[in-house]
Amino acid sequence: MLHQYKLNGYNIILDVYSGSVHSVDEVAYDVIALLDKGLDRQTVINDTLKKHGDKPDVTKEELEELLADIDRLIAEGSLFAPDTYEDKAFDFKERSTVIKALCLHVAHTCNLSCDYCFASQGKYHGERALMSFEVGKQAIDFLVANSGTRRNLEVDFFGGEPLMNLEVVKQIVAYARSIEKEKNKNFRFTLTTNGLLLNEEVTEFLNKECHNVVLSLDGRREVHDRLRKTPGGQGSYDIIVPKFQQFVRQRGDREYYMRGTYTHNNIDFTNDLFHMLDLGFDKLSMEPVVCAPNDPYALTEEDIATLFEQYELLAK
Repeated sequence: MLHQYKLNGYNIILDVYSGSVHSVDEVAYDVIALLDKGLDRQTVINDTLKKHGDKPDVTKEELEELLADIDRLIAEGSLFAPDTYEDKAFDFKERSTVIKALCLHVAHTCNLSCDYCFASQGKYHGERALMSFEVGKQAIDFLVANSGTRRNLEVDFFGGEPLMNLEVVKQIVAYARSIEKEKNKNFRFTLTTNGLLLNEEVTEFLNKECHNVVLSLDGRREVHDRLRKTPGGQGSYDIIVPKFQQFVRQRGDREYYMRGTYTHNNIDFTNDLFHMLDLGFDKLSMEPVVCAPNDPYALTEEDIATLFEQYELLAK
C-alpha cells in the first residue's frame, strides 16, 4: 500500500507496510503511481513517454533503468511491501485484553473558568468533587489486576485541575510505588495542569514522580486570555507564564510539553506556537477545540483551508 503526496516542492511516497519514505523526482513519482494501478511495465513506459517524452533525460532506456531501481527497492522490502501484519492483527483480536493505562479524574473542579472547557469548568456537568485516596487506591489495584504480564503501566492525573487535590495525588503515587516491587510493575505518572498552583513544593514533587507534565497554554497573551479566564473574568496569562517558565527551567531534561488549543479565533495558530518558542518552551502541542458547532469559537468549514496552510507551514 502506497500513499503519495506532494508538499513544499517534494514528491513523497510513503510505503505504508514497511514504513519507508521516499522523496523522488516527478518522473519516478508518476511511474510508481502507474505501477500502483497495476499497469504492466510496457504500458507504464509508454504512458510515461507520452507525458514526459519532451524532456531530454526521459527515454525508454532511462525508464528501464528507473524500473530496475524500483525492482531493487521492492526486493529489499521498502517499496510495495506486503502486509505482514494482517495475520498478527487477527491474532491480537483473539487475545484477551489487558489494561496498560488509566486516566484518573482526581478533581472535578477547577480554579479557572475557560469558555471552551468540555468539562464544564471541571465539573463535567455535575457537582464539584475531589477523588478520595480510597477510590484512587482501588483504581491502582484495578489497573494492576487487569494488566496481565505487562510491566510498564501509566497513570494520568487529570481534571478539572488535579493540583487542587495534590495531597491525594501524592498518596496515590506513594501507594503505587509501594507495590511496584511486589507486583513487578513500573508506574509512569503524567499530570496535566493549568499552572495556577505551581510552586516550589509542587515542582519538586512533579520532577521527582512524574514522567511527563502537560502545561496548558494557548499561546499569545490575547489569544490565551480570551478564553482561559479566572472565575472573576480576568486573563490568566500573566499569572501562569512566569510559573511555567520557572517550572521548565527546573524540569531539566525531564519530559514536559505545552498543550494549547486553537479555535476559530486563532486559526493562525502557528503564531501561537512561535510565541511559545520565544517564551523558551520547546516541546509544543496544539490541538483543535472540541465544542458544539454553534459555539462562537467553533472551527468552521471555511477555516479548513487556512488550517491546512498552517500545518504545511509547520512542515517547513
